[in-house]
Amino acid sequence: MQKRLLFKALTVALLMLLLGAPLAMIQSTVQERMQFRDAAADSIAAESVGAQLVYGPVLVMPYDEEYTVQENGAAKRYRKRSQHLVFPQQLDVASTMDTQRRYRGIHQILVYNGQHKFSGDIVVPALSELPHTVERSEITPREPYIALAVEDTRGVRDFPQLAWGNRRIEFEQGARLASAPQGLHARLPLAEIEAGTRSFSFDLNLGGLGSQSFVPLAKNNRFSMASRWPHPQFGGQYLPEQRSVTEKGFQAAWRISALATNAQQQLREREAHALSGRPEAALPPQPDAIRTTFIEPVNIYSMADRATKYGLLFVALTFAAFFLFEVMKRLPIHPVQYALVGMALALFFLLLVSLSEHIDFVLAYVAASVACIALIGYYLAHVLRDWKRGAGFAAGLAGLYGVLFGLLNSESNALVMGALLLFAVLSAIMVATRKVDWYDLGNAAPQPAEQG
Repeated sequence: MQKRLLFKALTVALLMLLLGAPLAMIQSTVQERMQFRDAAADSIAAESVGAQLVYGPVLVMPYDEEYTVQENGAAKRYRKRSQHLVFPQQLDVASTMDTQRRYRGIHQILVYNGQHKFSGDIVVPALSELPHTVERSEITPREPYIALAVEDTRGVRDFPQLAWGNRRIEFEQGARLASAPQGLHARLPLAEIEAGTRSFSFDLNLGGLGSQSFVPLAKNNRFSMASRWPHPQFGGQYLPEQRSVTEKGFQAAWRISALATNAQQQLREREAHALSGRPEAALPPQPDAIRTTFIEPVNIYSMADRATKYGLLFVALTFAAFFLFEVMKRLPIHPVQYALVGMALALFFLLLVSLSEHIDFVLAYVAASVACIALIGYYLAHVLRDWKRGAGFAAGLAGLYGVLFGLLNSESNALVMGALLLFAVLSAIMVATRKVDWYDLGNAAPQPAEQG
């Protein structure tokens, strides 16, 4: 191989590596913008409401236990506060979710408002059946209440009323659960507590940000959720038994029995831990839950971040095309011209993220790619002394940008698409250079590029 050709190849490779620096700076800028967006979301959550986790309702039956202990030959009387948790036999929650956008500067955050209809029944035990935690203790029942734990009560939009049998009781602030004080509770008159099955229902208007979760605490749990938002993500410990997601929204339904979850035992352990006065840091984890997250269909920063990861590949493919053109057409391209085209390719990614903050991502992608393709095509038409050659390179770049857009929108197929692209490029290079005599290159004097 001629020394001149080797030197040119090394120069092009060095230029390509040097262009990694501005690409890294652009990627750093994208990540900073992502952090600004996350800070905007945290700011909205701090000032309004965050993700919601709801569990309940639970019938809490508190009581005092008095018992005698012999100490040093003397009888001492002690009093202990205990509580008995009664979970619903049947719990049905039907949710309708509406979404809207909140703005913090140029950043927009998706929030939701949920209309939840709770209904079911609870088997109330007789007061005489309250469990003794100390042998031969005397039990004095206290006023029971229905507890509903809510992660962020700032999202409660009105005062829900509990329908308990034939009574309607307004909820009050605080769940009055030792492990989950945030929430609501409804007091039940002690004099009216009777053993037997009692039906209940109430409506809860609850706003939030990000995700809505429910804990299946009943013996039989049925959850349903509907929304016009077409981009849900289902998570937690249980996926929907049935779901339908279309452009008009989604519907999902869960059916969970107590045989399939440890939520009741987990809540009892959390309550026992909190009542014992042990450090809060060692509190057992939250009970099992279902979760629905309302996600953006296109996160412009994550898309732009993924796009910049292909920046060096774009530069490498373009430089490879230049180098082959230079070798096969004997038309020299100056390293400065390589560098200018490389910088134009790098600026595409900066244009993409800056435009997508103000207009739709697809429009931003089209505008940035058209601007860069037009600039590079115009420039190369003069560098290569033929508008057809410039248009050919512009068409190749358009194909590359099209493939990149496909990679960004097909995350699950990105690897196979990228592999096919590289294979196609390598095949094209091998076919185009199949008759090139690499040892003979450089013998003929290259044609000088025209100026102007």
